Amino acid sequence: MECDKKYITIQQLEQHNKAGDLWISINGKVYNVSDWSKYHPGGETPLLNLAGKDVTDAFTAYHPTTAWQYLNKFFTGYRLKDYEVSEVSKDYRNIIHEFTKAGMFENKGHTAVFTLTSVAAMFGFVFYGVLCCNSLWVHLCSAMVLGMAWIQSAYIGHDSGHYIVMSGHGWNKFVQLITGNCLTGISIAWWKWTHNAHHIACNSLDYDPDLQHIPVFAVSSRLFNSVTSSFYGRKLEFDYMARILISYQHWTFYPIMCVARVNLYIQTLLLLFSKRQVQDRTLNIMGIIVFWTWFPLLVSWLPNWSHRVMFVLTSFVVTSIQHVQFCLNHFSANVYVGPPNGNDWFEKQTNGTLDISCSPWMDWFFGGLQFQLEHHLFPRLPRCHLRQVAPLVRDLCNKHNLPYNSLSFWEANELTIRTLKMAAMEARDVNNSGVSKNLLWEAVTIHG
Repeated sequence: MECDKKYITIQQLEQHNKAGDLWISINGKVYNVSDWSKYHPGGETPLLNLAGKDVTDAFTAYHPTTAWQYLNKFFTGYRLKDYEVSEVSKDYRNIIHEFTKAGMFENKGHTAVFTLTSVAAMFGFVFYGVLCCNSLWVHLCSAMVLGMAWIQSAYIGHDSGHYIVMSGHGWNKFVQLITGNCLTGISIAWWKWTHNAHHIACNSLDYDPDLQHIPVFAVSSRLFNSVTSSFYGRKLEFDYMARILISYQHWTFYPIMCVARVNLYIQTLLLLFSKRQVQDRTLNIMGIIVFWTWFPLLVSWLPNWSHRVMFVLTSFVVTSIQHVQFCLNHFSANVYVGPPNGNDWFEKQTNGTLDISCSPWMDWFFGGLQFQLEHHLFPRLPRCHLRQVAPLVRDLCNKHNLPYNSLSFWEANELTIRTLKMAAMEARDVNNSGVSKNLLWEAVTIHG
């Protein structure tokens, strides 16, 4: 009966917002996940970011209907007093319900099979070109194909990380390790750690790791206040060196993207050999060993050092297309400071993402992630459906006066560079940066 139910206020819920005392609300019912958070398949970070909040929309976005049956064992007996659902959340949940009824989350199409086949064919070409040919031009083409194979492998790793490639959890994990660790040298454990935090705290300057690139890049002058990263647990220092680098970031953006892959290798090793809790650490390390066995051996088979340097650099430069694309999706979108709020999930995703408009035949090239907003709203939806649902998302944004940002690849590049240049110009302003000028600084920045 209604009179037998116990209630707490949102203010009381917000007090349980840390590790060891972590409560959340789903559909107005309050759950204590303090002890279970470290076993959460998506990692503890997403739960910590939303601790003490209603997380209904985020939970619905990330979990299939079968997950709801496990909530009862965490129920505190409390319900949220004066629990209300916004109109945009009602519409959002209705869309997810319709997608579920239509079986769209389970219907994965043939995209993954096609992509996996193309990746296998590309790797076959690469090994043939390196092992069986001595021509510089063949080796150059092989390097370019390897870069494209890495891009497509990353897309499959991304999709399997969201468990939308194979039907079973175990098979998805297998695909993750093969396409991520073994083929690209980038740990799926590192990807999950950062990517899940990114989805939950999309474009939060202090909670989203995908925007925390100081001292190299800064998308907003608010980062000049040396904000503390909740994700890394340290201050992002805007010091003298950061000011110099960021002042020219609109010029260095593309060159850095050409070697950005090196940073991913470093981040992978730093995580796997750190003291942090890492799911499947041993499997991830074994996969990385596989990569760092076959790739150096392949490169060593080339006839001389000029071929080897050319081969590695070319393959890295090709993958820069993907690194640029990921930046386009978020760098020029709206940002905010502070933790995400569970009650404005839809709004935060629309404000923090940018779609890349393209022809259907380019969907394979962009891995479906040109529909960035659609993917953020429906991370469990296989990429073969993203183009189909885009008009529904656009209509919902129009209905609630929310932005639906979609630009061509060229336009998105222009907007991103303008965003970086604006922050660069502000970094040069001593009044904004708080870093004193000197003669060296004047000499470096005199030409603008």
